[in-house]
Amino acid sequence: MDKRALEDLLDNFSQGRVSKEEVLNALRDFPYIDLGFARLDTHRPFRRGIDEVVFCKGKAKEHVRGIAKALSTSTGNVVFTHVDDETFDVIRQEISDIIYYREAQIAASVRRKISKPRKGIAVVTAGTSDIRVAEEAAVIAEILGNEVIRIYDVGVAGIHRLFPHLETLRKSNVVVAVAGMEGALVTVVAGLISSPVIAVPTSVGYGSHFSGLSSLLAMLNTCVPGIGVVNIDNGFGAGVLAHMINSLAYRGGSDKDSNTNG
Repeated sequence: MDKRALEDLLDNFSQGRVSKEEVLNALRDFPYIDLGFARLDTHRPFRRGIDEVVFCKGKAKEHVRGIAKALSTSTGNVVFTHVDDETFDVIRQEISDIIYYREAQIAASVRRKISKPRKGIAVVTAGTSDIRVAEEAAVIAEILGNEVIRIYDVGVAGIHRLFPHLETLRKSNVVVAVAGMEGALVTVVAGLISSPVIAVPTSVGYGSHFSGLSSLLAMLNTCVPGIGVVNIDNGFGAGVLAHMINSLAYRGGSDKDSNTNG
């Protein structure tokens, strides 16, 4: 239950459109649903503005099933990340309207529709091997009500591929830059635009890459200011942060309004 839903409930009660029993029933699982093995945070959209998202990797299939069943009647968005085909089949048995974004490894039922998605987010990758993580960021941002421009496979080994897209990046309120190997794309992108950049290191690379540690350290040590770095392969975290930054640009106005908020 988010703030708007709670306000509507209280308004309806004060105007006699719903009974006390209906209010109590609506608040029964507020602020969390106790499943014994899990406590689902139904208070999170009220505090944070977005619903709890379920990370599936490492969870027992029966636990995923139980969580899906509990969320099946939710009025908010229902989102699962790091979902493989087998896990999606389990979720689909409990939530009939769930959609599988296979490349992003996300399963979602978007129940809070936004009529006009917010423009202003671009997601860029160094290589095609980074797309899985980039798609996680892009799909999460789209679920949260944003329009996302994707610019893939423009890494420093052929940096000329990036240049035709500079105007798009400069018009963005925030850019998510996803890179493995040495992670140099982040520094290049951030050095050419005035928008904040969210850097996402990936576990793509050879032995001395140390499964993403090399890219992570390179991004943390960049000399370009205005870069925020999330954890290795954390497309979800990058997508949420991009959404929050883009939302602030809309809320407070932006010197890029004429370009991005059409």
